[in-house]
Amino acid sequence: MSLTPIRQALLAILADGEFHSGEQLGEQLGISRAAVSKHVAALKALGLDVYSLTGRGHRLALPLALYDQALLQSALPMAPVHVFPVIDSTNQFLLERVGQLQSGSLCLAECQTAGRGRRGKPWVSPFGCQLIISLYWRLEQGMAAVMGLSLAVGVAVVDALESLGYHGVQLKWPNDIYYEGRKLAGILVEMSGSAGSLCHLVVGVGINLAMPDREAEKIDQAWVELRELSRDPVDRNQLAVSVGRSLQETMLRFERDGLAPFVERWNQLDSFSGRPVKLLMGEREVFGIARGIDDRGALRLETEQGMALFVGGEVSLRPQ
Repeated sequence: MSLTPIRQALLAILADGEFHSGEQLGEQLGISRAAVSKHVAALKALGLDVYSLTGRGHRLALPLALYDQALLQSALPMAPVHVFPVIDSTNQFLLERVGQLQSGSLCLAECQTAGRGRRGKPWVSPFGCQLIISLYWRLEQGMAAVMGLSLAVGVAVVDALESLGYHGVQLKWPNDIYYEGRKLAGILVEMSGSAGSLCHLVVGVGINLAMPDREAEKIDQAWVELRELSRDPVDRNQLAVSVGRSLQETMLRFERDGLAPFVERWNQLDSFSGRPVKLLMGEREVFGIARGIDDRGALRLETEQGMALFVGGEVSLRPQ
């Protein structure tokens, strides 16, 4: 589903969150009322929460501030910022262009049609309801130096949120961001390269902002959205700048110093610290007490047999 010029113009009108009659919209857009209804249905198919009431017209459930590409580029001058209304995947856009990109390049989208999470799971991303941002980085040290990167990125995202007044956000090993036991955001690190040579990295972050009920039903775990953390409306452009800058600064530090500068902070933010947990590894389950991460980013689990270490991959952490 694409966002055609007419649909972009329609969305710009509806973005104020007020009712607009079909007749008024048709006059402004130069189309019939029947055509207006079809384009509204197309916006709904993108996940937008549009109310349509006889005698009142159409309105968005919440006002929507679209991304401002010029503002974002001005505030994030390190590298180009690519902004799309609709895209298959921001990570995929960067992965397909690694030979042309500058480290620090960013890609944002209002909506993904083929977003993906960890272990190939689909990432639900209705239009304008999340911060969807991906960053490209060329790591000269190669793939061996990537270990623990998702943990450093988690710290970067929490720090960005705290700088905007969103407190109480925690981390779940190895790549989730939690608030009061529910998932607020996810991280996906993808790479290409070979052992001993430079590594192309793409870091994707998706943060729930305000999800429509019908889209939320597609999510198969406990989740939370950013508007629950504060009464003030989310400024999506300000949020994008804060997270984008934090990602760029974190990559510079990670490239220079590795995971070490982030370990203590990650352990402070650990949502599962000191709690009974189970690790799922295929058909196998391991039970123990979560004791944070070590200097390499491995999970420390206190089991009946003693302290054990686990790295990422297909391991999944759950509360007991």
